[in-house]
Amino acid sequence: MPAYYEIRVDGVLDHRWAAWFGGLHVETDGTQTVISGLLTDQPALHGLLVKIRRLPGSQAGNQARPSDSDPAGNR
Repeated sequence: MPAYYEIRVDGVLDHRWAAWFGGLHVETDGTQTVISGLLTDQPALHGLLVKIRRLPGSQAGNQARPSDSDPAGNR
């Protein structure tokens, strides 16, 4: 059964990162980014956490915007 999650990340990510996060809702709350939505199971949650860990530290702090190829800037 899907469960609702809300994950807060220090730094600000542009809302266009939502597509990279599988369509989850991405919004700013002060100096944090809030990623929220329904995830189907624990493997989906772990996959999301892996994506968050891959964000370069400078991306969140500089109001990053996703590139056309990869929001994390990998080509």
